[in-house]
Amino acid sequence: MSSIPSRSVVDSHEPPITFLVPGFLDSLKTLESLAKYLRRRGHRPLICSPQPSDGSAPLEELADRLAAVIAKEAPDDELINLFGFSMGGLITRLYLQRFNQYHRVHRYVTVAAPHRGTMTSRILGHLPGIQQMAPASPLIRLLEEDLDKLKTISFVSIWTPLDLTIIPADSSVLPVGASRRILSPAHGLLMYDPRVQHAVSLALRR
Repeated sequence: MSSIPSRSVVDSHEPPITFLVPGFLDSLKTLESLAKYLRRRGHRPLICSPQPSDGSAPLEELADRLAAVIAKEAPDDELINLFGFSMGGLITRLYLQRFNQYHRVHRYVTVAAPHRGTMTSRILGHLPGIQQMAPASPLIRLLEEDLDKLKTISFVSIWTPLDLTIIPADSSVLPVGASRRILSPAHGLLMYDPRVQHAVSLALRR
């Protein structure tokens, strides 16, 4: 479920652990390139890929699995960063909302997350996790209730207008926090795009 960076004694000068959560049909490998990039720039990434990622499990269950990893790797309300790619953006928001963890999140970044839902969910099948990503689904409406709380943390959404997986593409943008628009050619390539990786690193240092 997780890829844990090598670390010895943690001192007060180290940055918070950044929990990286991939999306639909993804695994640890999806974020390995980003994790390597962030590690070279002094971040402390840890990939957590709650499974199954095929939509067969409700996203609340995946958020619970993420919470269990965070509780193990960053106990006692240790300050953390959060990153979510695609469906991982909804999983991380559920973690924040279900467990009321806004107070411990230092930086929060999403890339191409269907914050306001995606029309593609309507052609991908009727599995619970897929249906939860439909525009105006009960889950999307529930997540809208946390917008005011998101204002209390450093939140950045990164997206591409060329996204043909998140439709409409600007569903990845919320009316809170900051957004970064990058003309990356495809949803599936975002995590390998050096411009996106650089933007994530900068957002984690804002």
